[in-house]
Amino acid sequence: MARSQGRSWRPSGRWFAVASTRSVAGQMFVLQVLIVVLLVVAAAVTLLLQARSDRFQAARDRSLAAAEAFAHGPGMVATLRGPDPAAVLQPLAEDARREGGVDFIVVMNRQGVRYSHPDPRLIGKKFVGTIGPSLQGHITVEEVNGPLGEELQVVVPVTDRGRVVGMVASGMKVSRVSSAADRLLPVVLVAGAIALLLATGGTWLVSRRLRRQTHGLGPAEMTRMYEHHDAVLHAVREGVVIVGGDGRVMLANDEARRLLGLPEDVEGRAVDGLGLDPRMAELLVSRRVATDEVIPVGELLLAVNNRPTDRGGGPPGSVATLRDSTELRALAGKAEVARERLRLLYDASVAVGTTLDVRTTATELTKVASPRFCDYATVDLAEPVLHGEEPRPSTAGAPELRRVALSGVRDDHPLYGAGEVHRFAAPTPQAQGFMSGHPVLVAELSDSVGWRTQDPARTQQILDYGFHSLITVPLKARGVLMGIVNFWRAEGSEPFEEEDLSLAEELAARAAVCIDNARRFTREHAMAVTLQHSLLPRGVPEQSALDIAYRYLPAQAGVGGDWFDVIPLPGARVALVVGDVVGHGLHAAATMGRLRTAVQNFSSLDLPPDELLGHLDELVARIDQEAAEAAEAGGDAAIAGATCLYAIYDPTSGICSLARAGHPLPAVVGPEGDVTFPELPAGPPLGVGGMPFEAMELTLPEGSSLVLYTDGLVEDRRRDFDTGLTILAHTLARPGRTPQQTCEAVLEALLPAEQTDDIALLAARTRILEPGQSAEWELPADPAVVGRARSDVTRQLEEWGLEEALFTTELILSELITNAIRHASGPIRVRLLRERALICEVSDTSSTAPHLRYAAAEDEGGRGLFLVAQLAERWGTRYTPEGKVIWAELPLT
Repeated sequence: MARSQGRSWRPSGRWFAVASTRSVAGQMFVLQVLIVVLLVVAAAVTLLLQARSDRFQAARDRSLAAAEAFAHGPGMVATLRGPDPAAVLQPLAEDARREGGVDFIVVMNRQGVRYSHPDPRLIGKKFVGTIGPSLQGHITVEEVNGPLGEELQVVVPVTDRGRVVGMVASGMKVSRVSSAADRLLPVVLVAGAIALLLATGGTWLVSRRLRRQTHGLGPAEMTRMYEHHDAVLHAVREGVVIVGGDGRVMLANDEARRLLGLPEDVEGRAVDGLGLDPRMAELLVSRRVATDEVIPVGELLLAVNNRPTDRGGGPPGSVATLRDSTELRALAGKAEVARERLRLLYDASVAVGTTLDVRTTATELTKVASPRFCDYATVDLAEPVLHGEEPRPSTAGAPELRRVALSGVRDDHPLYGAGEVHRFAAPTPQAQGFMSGHPVLVAELSDSVGWRTQDPARTQQILDYGFHSLITVPLKARGVLMGIVNFWRAEGSEPFEEEDLSLAEELAARAAVCIDNARRFTREHAMAVTLQHSLLPRGVPEQSALDIAYRYLPAQAGVGGDWFDVIPLPGARVALVVGDVVGHGLHAAATMGRLRTAVQNFSSLDLPPDELLGHLDELVARIDQEAAEAAEAGGDAAIAGATCLYAIYDPTSGICSLARAGHPLPAVVGPEGDVTFPELPAGPPLGVGGMPFEAMELTLPEGSSLVLYTDGLVEDRRRDFDTGLTILAHTLARPGRTPQQTCEAVLEALLPAEQTDDIALLAARTRILEPGQSAEWELPADPAVVGRARSDVTRQLEEWGLEEALFTTELILSELITNAIRHASGPIRVRLLRERALICEVSDTSSTAPHLRYAAAEDEGGRGLFLVAQLAERWGTRYTPEGKVIWAELPLT
């Protein structure tokens, strides 16, 4: 038997003999493997380094060649100084990029603003890279980690008579460049693999020869091995039973005798005669394979593994190992409970607090807790928490709470429903927990006297329904006590125990932080929305040029900087403004207010749209400079970039002049329902600087609609910008809608389910003044025509029935016409408009504006304009391409 056991424990297998480092062959094998691996690694590293160097050199040469060829191309300097470099250079740069085999060719001005790019959306934005050396006339080569990976880019200056007028940047991804080292690397790896195979084969041959020469181990080694194995066998805490092919026990160690109650002389006895459990006896003699099969033996639960001994050519029989799993099962049960609780806490950390809404967060907590931890879960919060405020501390008992969330296995329960307001009596566990700030466990509700004081009739219904156990935990975060969460167990569930208290407290603590975050966000969001609404127009001013409707919807998760405005202008004209400030929060809202005020101030100067946007651009640049200086001083830096669209509509001619700074195109709906998006010159966003703005004039028939909007209307996470424009065009293509109906239809079609950005929408339907509402005369620059002009004005006012305004109007027009004749040259035009007010306009070809002043006693003139200012309700000057217009408004009674 000793020899048989020795063979069973003897290391066997040719591979084991080869790999064992205790033999000379094994040591030789390890040494050879190390040498081969080191050689292969050294060769591979050398090739990789060489490949990297080759790629970078090739990428540099190719990028430099493409950039220099394009920069020194004929006509480059003239194109850069042309009116629209981007339109000319973009197709040329793309053709050169494809022919040169590079990833991009970007042409930019001295400020780094792109005129070309493979992505047209990036045209007009600043180049990302180093351009300082190139501005001095040098070539800049740098490595960058771009969106496509590791890239190498070259910046080449474009010079004109020694002066740098622009730059050309070219670059490509380094991984696109192939290297000869890449083709050699597989050869090195294959050679290394062959060397390893040869080393393994040689070591195996040496090991085989050594085994033949030693003929195995000697008697002393075999005896010592058996003694060691026998000592280990009886020392382990696992039973081992070896049964022969005749069903007799050949070996049983000490642990097997203890677990099975075997006698000392068990070796050689038949298994059937040992009085073992039938299942255990059957398994030991069956020679079938068993893995961790649990068999009860008395009060023990034994995990049995059984394997036959003749599968590898050995003698018939089986070997069984036995482990006492009684305590292990108990520990496994506790471990499973702990694992389930940890899983519940993890799920709660993921599922609770996904939004910054108080009610949603409370509902998420109840859904996580029920039914995995309890049958029903409820959350009660103080009313101020729902509005973002902190509840006031109360010493007179629990405050009035509102049930904001309830989840359970059934819906016919007698608990307070969601939305109900209640106040827990002082003796109840809920009130005690809320006032003390500590959780309260009520294992048996039927035994709790204080719990019944809340509402005896309802509490009896709760008991009759099957509720029998409760844990109430206060919701407290950052020192603020906001409410309580109640965990209920009903019929069919075990009562709560002390171990459940810590889990309930942990769930409530995590949820309390999320609820408090939502509460703080609600308060800050309300403050920001209040600030934002205070900065937006509170209504549409009175005017007769347009029928106007608007909608403004702040974002659900943060306040942005979108704004709109309707500004009446002289001459019955109206200005429409829509803008969007970059970012969200109070800074964006405050910046929006500054820009809206600036637009109103600039519009009072009656500036054309393109000039007004130019002034706004300078203002935003100054705001950004202030932010940069604040950042250098240790403050928060917030860029105030913005987009804006400014339009002026004149109802006398039906002409609308528009200009935009990076803003989406407006939609024009004709009287028949045809929808167009006029291609206004884009212009850079406000704050970029360096680029002029261009205005476009559109003639809008009466009954047309002009729809202005911000990008939050047509673009969101689930819909791209082009798809939004398509839906908008389809929605607007219906004639006869009022502006109010247009706004409602557009929001119904495009409003996203989760609004992440502000939405500003402005719909204006055009009107044209009746021919009888205006009168116009052209006069020569002769003082003798003043009297004739007064006569014409008198007849027109009598025709309009405005005899009461005759004296004032004649006096104002006489003064304005006389000043025009005295200080200007060329013909003079006089126009009267009868709208909400009587508007008097005198046009001349001079660009010199009159100024109001106090005339000295000895001055012969200087009092006429003062007189006009006293008689008119408003007066002013606006400039035209031909000269200027001096206007005055008189109220109509």
